[in-house]
Amino acid sequence: MAYQALARKWRPRRFGEIVGQEHVVKALTHALEFSRLHHAYLFTGTRGVGKTTLARILAKAINCEARQGFEPCGACAICLEVDEGRFVDLIEVDAASRTKVEDTRELLDNVLYAPARGRFKVYLIDEVHMLSGHSFNALLKTLEEPPPHVKFLLATTDPHKIPVTVLSRCLQFNLKRLTPDQIRGQLEAILQRERIPFEANAVKALSRAADGSLRDGLSLLDQAIVHGGGSLREAAVSAMLGTVARPPLFELLATLAEGDGAALLAQVEALAEQSPDFADVLQQLLVLLHQVALAQWVPEAVRHDHDADRILALAQRLSAEDVQLFYQIGLIGQRDLPLAPDPRGGFEMVLLRMLAFRPAAVGEAPAARPLEPPPRVIRTVAAEAPPAPAVRPLFPASPAPANTTTSAAPELRPAGPGPASAALDDWHALVRSLGITALARELANNCVLVELTETTCVLALDPQLAHIRSPRAEETLKKALQEHLGRPLELTIRMQAPARETPAARLQRQKEERQRAAEIEMEQDETVKALRERCDARIVPGSIKPLE
Repeated sequence: MAYQALARKWRPRRFGEIVGQEHVVKALTHALEFSRLHHAYLFTGTRGVGKTTLARILAKAINCEARQGFEPCGACAICLEVDEGRFVDLIEVDAASRTKVEDTRELLDNVLYAPARGRFKVYLIDEVHMLSGHSFNALLKTLEEPPPHVKFLLATTDPHKIPVTVLSRCLQFNLKRLTPDQIRGQLEAILQRERIPFEANAVKALSRAADGSLRDGLSLLDQAIVHGGGSLREAAVSAMLGTVARPPLFELLATLAEGDGAALLAQVEALAEQSPDFADVLQQLLVLLHQVALAQWVPEAVRHDHDADRILALAQRLSAEDVQLFYQIGLIGQRDLPLAPDPRGGFEMVLLRMLAFRPAAVGEAPAARPLEPPPRVIRTVAAEAPPAPAVRPLFPASPAPANTTTSAAPELRPAGPGPASAALDDWHALVRSLGITALARELANNCVLVELTETTCVLALDPQLAHIRSPRAEETLKKALQEHLGRPLELTIRMQAPARETPAARLQRQKEERQRAAEIEMEQDETVKALRERCDARIVPGSIKPLE
């Protein structure tokens, strides 16, 4: 028996097999159950999402001899003839090859005749937007008042080209593009039924390359099986698609976390030997950064991923600020990549930009040192009062060189059950210097120090914020405290209202004070006053921001 393509072999034949179009299936099945069938249906959507397939299933259901409920039986003579494409009362027309008005009139001449086998004569017109204006006019009257034994099923990828007079006479259903997860699930189910070994990352690559079309995904799957010699491996699929497998992307992000520019360029050199599409490499890097960000804030969201352990490890190595910065730089780089002299050079510049703009921690040397580094100001983290807010003047003067001052974070002093305000200030400073991120930093910022001894550290957390407390965050905070203090330490968090200001509350108060000071300074500025008096100018609410 001749080989049958997977897209044809596994084409849905029942409503329950349709993937990703539940809103359309629900409407059609209810119409069948309650016998409220319209005389004309229009299915719209991009290629390969199920327009013609749904139309054939509907044609089979309304003519099925043994239908119970809404699903066609699939075993009667009519169902078998529809599946084999030889049912005489299902007239399929390709409008792209029959655009002339004479073809349409010839087709409509047979509308008045009763069906030969089934209950209804069904006209399935694919790519209906290709009909000419005269053909639409010839179809219009019949479409508006068809004989009771006729149903029209129209399908198109471009409904905007159909006259509104035709649209108004049809029930229109817009089929959605399928998500990569929906396509991946269907591909994996087919591979299991076909007993073909596969790797999860290979199927993910195919589902992304399908671009919302299940038919395209099945066609790519056919090609990948042949390319891989009867199996589906990530390396073979990446070579076929011209993409890069995931392991090199993990190595790129790990090198970015280390800040090693030389190793980063060496890895790009190794990637270039595979002649990949660097735009696709950058897109996959953005997908991986998105998963790392999810792992930092909602770890359970990536537990089902095949590479969950590596994603969670990267989430621990990279700070949340770095991940967000890398993602934003990658998005801008994706837009600018076609303008680069060559794709590889543009991709390298995106990675070097991630290194250049990565914020350095207190006391950390910059990743790349210019020939004449500008003076760097590092504010002390133990300052009692917040710095006065700076407001950008309307007519700035020439900038003056800044003085370089440095100050290390103070050590945390032991405190008894009722620590003084100095110890509280030390807790604010310590949270900044621990180097923790994500949920652990959020937990520390919302606690206050209650007691600190040689072996224990007791914190207080408001019961209303109990949702930010998690075993993983507590363990990360505990390890950071032990490394900073240089001794074993037991961490205890009490659920009670803090008696003093938490670091998070303090930061919020300082932010509000800086904002208010900036607004007052702008309102008192002589230039602003003159503009308001002479030009009836006004300050746009929310436009004043203090300079950090």
